[in-house]
Amino acid sequence: IIQYYSSCMDLPAEILLGVKLSDVESLQAWLSEKKKSILRILRPQRGDKYGLVKMCQENADLQLKENLANKIKRREVVSKKIDSLQADLDMLAPPRRIEAFDNSNIQGQYPVAGMVCFVDGKPLKREYRKFNIKTVEGIDDFAMMYEVVLRKYKRVLREGAVLPDLILVDGGKGQLSAAKKALDGLGLDYIPIVGLAKKLEEVYKPGISTPQNISKTSPGIFLLREIRDEVHRFAISFHRSIRNKDMTKSIFDDIKGMGEVRIKRLWGEFESLDQIRDASISEIERKVKVTEKIALKIKEKTNKTI
Repeated sequence: IIQYYSSCMDLPAEILLGVKLSDVESLQAWLSEKKKSILRILRPQRGDKYGLVKMCQENADLQLKENLANKIKRREVVSKKIDSLQADLDMLAPPRRIEAFDNSNIQGQYPVAGMVCFVDGKPLKREYRKFNIKTVEGIDDFAMMYEVVLRKYKRVLREGAVLPDLILVDGGKGQLSAAKKALDGLGLDYIPIVGLAKKLEEVYKPGISTPQNISKTSPGIFLLREIRDEVHRFAISFHRSIRNKDMTKSIFDDIKGMGEVRIKRLWGEFESLDQIRDASISEIERKVKVTEKIALKIKEKTNKTI
């Protein structure tokens, strides 16, 4: 009651309960003060009000049963996808935890990669990871894939974290071979890994030149596509944010008082020029820790960049 009515201003004249409370008087006093008039908490034992409480309890029971039934149905659908994928890929164990990788760059510029994690067919966003490519120069998708897979699982081994049941690479035989090489070098050659080629939606396994003979309508393939699309979206989104920040960083360089530290802080607080445009002068002043004069200059520069 306290949690609900702390944020709700629509207070009734009476609250009817089906359970006994230990400190009704103080709760009534607090609610009455919020309402600016008398509010009573009742536990009816008979009559129309008792009937209302019983009806609410019955409705709640029905809703709970429906929710549980829907949850079971969702589990059955997810289980069907995972079971299908296990059969499609001839795996020994169901791929409950799947991690997927994708690279993103434009003509070798701003190279980044993303990794997403799905558990029991659902995205686990706290396990998503972003990578700035560190060792590869120019356009080399295969070398980038090797780098990020190596970095990711070297850290997993170092920290004793959870390994996936299946690794998915967004790409064909080249990206798959690079990722497999990284795994083998870490002694993780036993982890199943596949590549999903973009053009024909074909699934490749390491060391096999031809795609797997899997039905395009398989629930397992639908799950792989969903994961592939999500990692592609995630990597592209990260790439755009890096590119936009780098391309617009220089517009603030000639503002007196905006050194490297403050520019870095600015991009730490705001993700895009649009966010800076929408922010007030005082908000920029407070978040970036600059004077009102500098905040005004930031706004002026931003508004000129359309």
